[in-house]
Amino acid sequence: MLKNVLITGASSPIGEQLVLRLLEDSRVGQVLAAADPDNPLTLAERPRLTRVTVDFRKQRRLHNLLFGPAKELNINVIVHAAQSDSAVKEGASVHAHNVDSLRSIIDFAERHPSIKRLIIRSTGEVYQVQRDLPALISEEHPLNMSAGAPQWVRDRVEADFSACARMGLSKLSIVVLRMAEVLAPGCGSQMFDYLQSPICLRPIGFDPMLNFLTIEDAAAAFQKSIHSQAQGVFNIPGADSLPLSETISRWGRFSIPLTEGAIFKIYRFRRRFRGAQFRYGMNRRRFHYSGVLDGGRASSILRYVPSSPINWPISEQE
Repeated sequence: MLKNVLITGASSPIGEQLVLRLLEDSRVGQVLAAADPDNPLTLAERPRLTRVTVDFRKQRRLHNLLFGPAKELNINVIVHAAQSDSAVKEGASVHAHNVDSLRSIIDFAERHPSIKRLIIRSTGEVYQVQRDLPALISEEHPLNMSAGAPQWVRDRVEADFSACARMGLSKLSIVVLRMAEVLAPGCGSQMFDYLQSPICLRPIGFDPMLNFLTIEDAAAAFQKSIHSQAQGVFNIPGADSLPLSETISRWGRFSIPLTEGAIFKIYRFRRRFRGAQFRYGMNRRRFHYSGVLDGGRASSILRYVPSSPINWPISEQE
């Protein structure tokens, strides 16, 4: 039976890549691409593709989406990838986009006549990273439940937890994909913004291992999940694992080790006066302690293995 798929956040780089993959997938029938009004879909009209714009913060608009176009197209799988990627925007409106929209989609999908499966984009940043925890992070690893974490982190933990709490209790088959950081523009990557400076500052005496995902592998993980029967939580690592210092050098930047106090002040100044997104406080632990996602469960159950490495500006041999 053909899968008819609704993709929220379809105008993001990951969303557009997934739309293109599904339109080339003979196992998929209709694709309903829902984009934010402020970030419309750039893809041209295609057979089997229906494009809509939705304010994901509005419960009524989400209801109209699921019981309007989604019902007409007999949608049976939702990929929920819509989220606010800005690390500096905060408040109720951002929370509505990141958390309330997911809860509404779950509630509406459970009452929907054809929707059976919900796949949710989460992130590896929901995990706690610290000295006394394993550097290889499994799905059972503790989450970052700190009340002092930035809203960007708290919202993602809350959304992830909300989805996990419904597993086994809902008629829906729910999948949560905790993805490694997608090192690309337009994907909410803190490291991508960090690497835009010609000089990158890092704490003295630390060089943790980092793992990065490409847009292509993120879309491939969603596609694998659409066609799987499995539910649950899956880590989605990328093909590139390397130290922070090598990340900086392979991006063609210079690295300067400094004290934490100096790093905090300089990046706060950069954020305020240049409109940058990188927040050192939000990344402090991962700049000290290694944290790489264990993708064994995704490999054995979803058959997902990262295959698209980062196109580094400077190759490893140089």
